[in-house]
Amino acid sequence: MKGASSIPAVAIMPSPLFLWRFKVILFLLWGLCCCKIGWDSVMRMSADLRDLFLYEAFLYYNPLLLVALMIWLWGVNLWVFAQSSVNYARVFDLSQTHLSYREIWRCATWLTLIVPTSMTAYLYLYSHGEVSLAASQPVLLYAILLMILLSPFDMFYLSSRFFFLRTTWRIILPLQAITFPDFFMADIFTSMSKVFSDLERSGCRMVHRQVATIAWFEADSICGSHSVAIPLVLVLPYLCRFFQCLRQYKDTKEKTCLLNALKYSTAVPVIFLSALKYHVFPDMWISFYRPLWLISSVVNSLYSFYWDINRDWDLSILTRIFMFKNPSVLTNLLYGRSWVYYWVLGSNLVLRCTWTYKLSAHLRHNYLTVFAITALEMVRRFQWVFFRVENEWNKMTAKQNFEMSSDMLPSEGDRLLDSNSHKV
Repeated sequence: MKGASSIPAVAIMPSPLFLWRFKVILFLLWGLCCCKIGWDSVMRMSADLRDLFLYEAFLYYNPLLLVALMIWLWGVNLWVFAQSSVNYARVFDLSQTHLSYREIWRCATWLTLIVPTSMTAYLYLYSHGEVSLAASQPVLLYAILLMILLSPFDMFYLSSRFFFLRTTWRIILPLQAITFPDFFMADIFTSMSKVFSDLERSGCRMVHRQVATIAWFEADSICGSHSVAIPLVLVLPYLCRFFQCLRQYKDTKEKTCLLNALKYSTAVPVIFLSALKYHVFPDMWISFYRPLWLISSVVNSLYSFYWDINRDWDLSILTRIFMFKNPSVLTNLLYGRSWVYYWVLGSNLVLRCTWTYKLSAHLRHNYLTVFAITALEMVRRFQWVFFRVENEWNKMTAKQNFEMSSDMLPSEGDRLLDSNSHKV
């Protein structure tokens, strides 16, 4: 209107807290819908096939759920590093465009949404007789995720995907000097060996068109429990780490590299002795091979526990990572507390011992137990990351301080010249 005062238009935006709460409510509603549809679909099946079908469906989707869990935990690691004085970007030699913890959590959120949705669709379609459509669900999911990971286009964090793929290639073929990101990611891969084994079995069934069937249940099936590929995939991350240690010894001549290689080699008999159950007579397995498997499991667990405490960590600085720049509840709860020592030592020892359970091929039919133990191993690795990165950061800063102090000291020639200039 003429003569009316002009008031600038202001965009009304909801507060971040409101948006966060709204997203949480949507997430919970989505989770309830998936659980309800999935449960009703399972109950529609006959009781004799229900357990086999759940075992098969669980095989396709549990490795991706565990990958999502690992990404969530890695985001928490980065968040703690961002709050503390540890410069993780320098430790890993990352570029300025590296992913922050918020972007890591965004990736984990999408994976957490997509995987259960595909699993719910698989259960629903199979229980309603649409077997071909049900079989296509895990195939499409794996294909889409693989295309995103290998896409050469500048989308979905191209630089970070390239860094991940390049480091993975350096782990598989350690033909160059081993850097901290190389053996750090290789250590994480050892905790995910069961995930890789399940991914291989899922891919095998997809290639041989055994999805949504029970053909894999036959003993002579190429994708069945007797498959030689299962122990080979389980042992692959340990062999990669073993050869990395040999490469480090070649470059540095440090004997600790050989001792570290010996640690990873102790996982090999645990895996292959367990796999022998399907290839020897039951009496021979019980009387000879199972005791050997138990002994090798104890050796591997105790050796790995010793190495974590005495080599990978520095117990004198165990809780400094939680000394945040700004006051925090976590700082008051964890920094300088003696109970953190006991928790880290005790939980690491217990989870190291239970970890051999999932390395054992003859126990994999207890899929819910193996899933829980694999998730706990990732929690143990998540805990390990804090102290391993902190230890590496302290080594870097100590070396830098030593070099700076050495540069500030006068050289031998300067001291001689300075002494000649004085008159006694």
